Amino acid sequence: MPHSIQNYQIHALELGPMENFVYLIHDRESGNAAIVDPAWDVPAVFDVVEREGMRITDILLTHSHHDHINGIEAVLERVDAQIHLLKPEAQFWGQAPGCPTLHHGGDRLSVGKTEIEILHSPGHTPGSACYRLGDDLITGDTLFVFGCGRCDLAGGDPEQMFHTLKRLRENLPPSSVIHPGHNYATQPVSTLEEQARCNPFMHFHEVDDFVRYRMVEHDRIRHTPYLPECQ
Repeated sequence: MPHSIQNYQIHALELGPMENFVYLIHDRESGNAAIVDPAWDVPAVFDVVEREGMRITDILLTHSHHDHINGIEAVLERVDAQIHLLKPEAQFWGQAPGCPTLHHGGDRLSVGKTEIEILHSPGHTPGSACYRLGDDLITGDTLFVFGCGRCDLAGGDPEQMFHTLKRLRENLPPSSVIHPGHNYATQPVSTLEEQARCNPFMHFHEVDDFVRYRMVEHDRIRHTPYLPECQ
């Protein structure tokens, strides 16, 4: 079911062998839409696009790992869409297709009349981004429901991840609805308030303790689907 608030809808499609979420942000007034992290089954995405009468104008990337970008070329074969990503991620990636629009954290873009704020959320990769619109936050592999992204892949940095999660927890409304990059938990969405209470990665106050848990302990003691660990 689409998530509906104000003048837009967010459609979530779980696609591919890694339980990726591909999102469609549909501006209802204009009919324009953005695909977030196109991957795996582009025909399935366009089935929704055509059924809902959307017009794809933009591609928003949370980061450049293969499982989040392997459908870009297939999308561009069908529509003339503008790619958006953060400048630090383009530098890390080194091979962004076409001529993407490069952003800095705090920039805003519009899909129709739907305004989207781009948050720089490094930790999983140097230029990871979250996209904030209304009360919704599309978090990619930064923040999962009751989890967070790995920091042991190329470009990962657990200290940056600690500070990113701290900023999200402290600076955004607790009612913000989290839309993660993978369906790894017992529920597909959550609120930031629930994550602050029940996501173990949000419970650390010292960076060294977080780094030890993220890099050493977590993968030994937790398995998907993630369950809440409330305090």
